[in-house]
Amino acid sequence: MTPARSSVREQHQPGAPPADAGLPRAVRPGRPEPAQHHEPLAERYARMAHEGHPSRGVDISLRALDVAIAGAACLVLAPVLLVVGAAIRLTSGAPVLYRGRRVGRAGRIFPMVKFRTLTPDAEARLGPYLGQELTRRTETEVTRLGRILRYMHLDELPQLWNVARGDMSIVGPRPIRPAFFEELCEEIPQYWQRLVVEPGMTGFAQLRMTRETSWAEKLAHDLEYIADRSVALYLRVIAATAWRVLTSPFRALAGLASAG
Repeated sequence: MTPARSSVREQHQPGAPPADAGLPRAVRPGRPEPAQHHEPLAERYARMAHEGHPSRGVDISLRALDVAIAGAACLVLAPVLLVVGAAIRLTSGAPVLYRGRRVGRAGRIFPMVKFRTLTPDAEARLGPYLGQELTRRTETEVTRLGRILRYMHLDELPQLWNVARGDMSIVGPRPIRPAFFEELCEEIPQYWQRLVVEPGMTGFAQLRMTRETSWAEKLAHDLEYIADRSVALYLRVIAATAWRVLTSPFRALAGLASAG
């Protein structure tokens, strides 16, 4: 039995609908009017994603592609998944998988899974940090095997299970921890618009930006995909991601050769 998904809007007390609730576009600047009954910001934005932006017809096609690609990838990569899991258990013990709470479409909270690449209990030590500070502190927590898995992007493979379940898509904005969702909504008024689609394993921001890029810059690329999403664009992002992953060892060797 799969675990039930909670929602950031479970405690919402219905009030007056937002002024822009009927807008058909996924991308619109501005932020909502102040909500009644002291409604938490995260719950208000989740409600807006539900009420103001119904799924497009193309989302059905994208979901079908998600299921087909995730299912096929799980079958083909099953030996790799088993070998990686066994290697983690042998080199750094349990647990093999990392499970972290993330905000999904329309504010649903789901457990995102990855191969564990950090030392045990690293999440408790890294939890309060974000952005460049998180990147810096993470470097001290990465295991030797974890560094290899991250470099080859193998640590992300268990997220295919999230895609198959419907928590995520292959392509979309990267999922974010609930602790930072409301904070980013306060800092960036348009941030709630990421809730219109499922978070993804890869996306425009991941292909074009680095972890040190500002959240506002990443959001601009995420909203570009959300507004223009189509089957053709979805497949182009997957092809670009596959090329980047497959050529990364050769680019690393070229960099070592030029440095020498």
